[in-house]
Amino acid sequence: MITTDINLKQKIAAGERLTADESLSLFSLDLFTLCELADMRRRALHPENVVTFVVDRNLNYTNVCNTDCKFCAFYRHASAPDTYVRSKEVILQKIKELVAIDGTQVLLQGGHNSALRIDYYTDLLKAIRTQFPQVHIHSFSPSEIDFIGRREGITSLEVLKILKEAGLQSLPGGGAEILVDRVKNEFSPLKIDSARWLGIMEEANSIGLHTTATMVYGGVETHEERIEHFLKIRDLQDKTHGFKAFILWSYSYSNTPLEGLPEATGTEYLRMVAIARLVLDNVPNLQTGWLTESKRLAQVALSFGANDMGGILMEENVVSATGIRNPMMTPEEMVRLIRDTGKTPAQRNTRYEILRTFN
Repeated sequence: MITTDINLKQKIAAGERLTADESLSLFSLDLFTLCELADMRRRALHPENVVTFVVDRNLNYTNVCNTDCKFCAFYRHASAPDTYVRSKEVILQKIKELVAIDGTQVLLQGGHNSALRIDYYTDLLKAIRTQFPQVHIHSFSPSEIDFIGRREGITSLEVLKILKEAGLQSLPGGGAEILVDRVKNEFSPLKIDSARWLGIMEEANSIGLHTTATMVYGGVETHEERIEHFLKIRDLQDKTHGFKAFILWSYSYSNTPLEGLPEATGTEYLRMVAIARLVLDNVPNLQTGWLTESKRLAQVALSFGANDMGGILMEENVVSATGIRNPMMTPEEMVRLIRDTGKTPAQRNTRYEILRTFN
């Protein structure tokens, strides 16, 4: 039985966990009520009124991929004329540029490239760890881990242990999209299924690698399936406590086989941020998605339960391949955007430890 709005609000105010039905009921609340409730939950988790960000760089080590996700405008088949694999030297130079602006995190992300063996990854990780020990290596999604394991004929847990030994420190949540196989079979049938994504995240947590969780919404999924995604994340977090943050963003279909489909609105994004904050009671941090949703909307999301603005990124190629052209961020602009919302900006590291506060 779905609870009344009054009981739902009372339960949220008391900090109690929402059931699946109660979580689904959140979609029936008006946007201003959701804002009030999500901000209440945010303040309970982060009463200091600080909004954090990280100075980071996303590096795509290859654009070759054989998974053919319908929503991706970035990948190329191995036979395409504009494929690439970044050399270790090029990647190290890009990280040097990150360090020059006091950056602390690098995210390595690529496709499923059959030409790459595990030595490519371990050599790269060891070189980064040796030359830039101050940079946290937050890299390789569960689907990449699965692909490396199948390419090498070893388990995903073995891959994780090898990469951790070489220098990997945490895993991003890419490749989750919606953790419901009906949806995955529509948009990315060749990618790992929901259970496999969750299983690799659990393995990563089991060997001391913390992780982040993600959602990409606005496709063929129902409201019930969005809640199912949230609850799968929440259940795994109860078990491992390994997710440091949750990040969600909407699909952009330009330059993909799905071009022409209607895309989510800014209002829907704010609604989803608020619902994520209310349902994911055990995930400490909620990031905004300024790159996909715009900097202004990301500012507004800080009143809908988000407490983190993510990274400045410094470089980005996957989302921009769809034609999204939000100008890149600088640390100075990030501080101004946060400060303009009435909150205190703070630079963090990947572990969400505060490095510097901007009073």
